[in-house]
Amino acid sequence: MRHYHAAGVRLSRAELDLAYSQATRAAYQAGEEIHGHSLHQLVKRLVAHQFDHLHRHGPEGIREHLEGLGEDRHRLADRIAASFAEESADGLARSRGLLKELSHDFKLGVVSNFYGNLQVVLVEAGIRELIQVAIDSKHMRVFKPDQRIFVAALRALDLPHNQVAMVGDSLRKDCEPARNLGMRSIWLRGAHPGTGEHPQAQEAAALADHSIDALEELKDLKW
Repeated sequence: MRHYHAAGVRLSRAELDLAYSQATRAAYQAGEEIHGHSLHQLVKRLVAHQFDHLHRHGPEGIREHLEGLGEDRHRLADRIAASFAEESADGLARSRGLLKELSHDFKLGVVSNFYGNLQVVLVEAGIRELIQVAIDSKHMRVFKPDQRIFVAALRALDLPHNQVAMVGDSLRKDCEPARNLGMRSIWLRGAHPGTGEHPQAQEAAALADHSIDALEELKDLKW
């Protein structure tokens, strides 16, 4: 959301979530051309879909703002996409060292609600060689939290459920189905503004075995 705000598009989390959902649905329905997209190409496509939704169906103030931009609307969408893609690429680059370290002691896998180009993005980030199993929901046609996508990963890893931990940022899509299968669940909750209790703390207590604020904390967990 901050990328939108930095670009002068003021919208709420609920408004962006709706646009994001519509963009995700459109990308899932796209043909095979999206399977070769790089990270930047993917994000650019998603943001274009988000802008299209906001321009047509967003709150009146946002519709008027985007309409007033004319053709500059497309350039603004590209700028937001570039900012988000750069941030995502930086995050993947920072994670590479940690994944390399963990790969010495653990089998690593990725289970993602993705768009058919997960392999491309992992190779681009230089981390595919560290991952034993990468399951893209677009190819499997099963999406988290459906347990079947986790079962497929467990079979590919050739490990019993109780020797696998799922690390994810969604309690309902990642932690809950993993825990229901007998896996450990680790919630990547991220930074929470303010000093009070995280709004999902009680939910996490029931669904996650551990909660972390950054992936680097995985090294400190007692396995």
